[in-house]
Amino acid sequence: MAAINQSMHLNADFSQRVIIRPDDYRWQPSPMPGVERMMLDRIGDEVARATSIVRYAANSEFSPHQHGGGEEFLVLDGVFSDEHGDYPKGTYVRNPIGTGHQPKIGAQGATILVKLHQCDSRDIEQKVIDTDKLPWQPGMVSGLSVKSLHQFETEQVALVKWEPNTQFNQHRHWGGEEIFVIEGVFHDEHGSYPAGTWLRSPHLSQHTPFTQEEGALILVKVGHLPD
Repeated sequence: MAAINQSMHLNADFSQRVIIRPDDYRWQPSPMPGVERMMLDRIGDEVARATSIVRYAANSEFSPHQHGGGEEFLVLDGVFSDEHGDYPKGTYVRNPIGTGHQPKIGAQGATILVKLHQCDSRDIEQKVIDTDKLPWQPGMVSGLSVKSLHQFETEQVALVKWEPNTQFNQHRHWGGEEIFVIEGVFHDEHGSYPAGTWLRSPHLSQHTPFTQEEGALILVKVGHLPD
């Protein structure tokens, strides 16, 4: 794994709960014109362990690069493209350590939620999943439906659809939990989280989530944060 520059620490204490709502977004330019980032957490500079929302303007591109610590992203809007293909909204991609590409975005532009430098060196499966084509599976309680996207040891990634007025059990997060709210409004006893909200809850935290009349669609990742 490539060395990580330690010059920036943003939400780098994984024992702390972090909530970033759309009203908190502060877009920052990347080194490439037409590419902006909303940094959610980061340890490093341009080579970093990072979680970000990245917004590509129409017909923008990013320089060719290798994934020294792997890459994982979900296309939130538009169409993300590179030399390997075109990935429309809803596509989930995992590029393991050692892979590389050059993003070149078309006329629709693209917005992605991306995680860098967070792949285990033993997790070598490359994935491109059109989540629109995956069937929903029943969740653990009535009103929940799940699309499993990835699992490696304790790490699990899934899309979860919450019907309106669904109540989940109180539960504890072994290895932490990250949630990105894609649609609707997600709730727990600590607050309400509209579409575009990112939440990170530490190892052994707990909550009792639910939805109200809006329902919700979330991307959830569990079992991956340091204790």
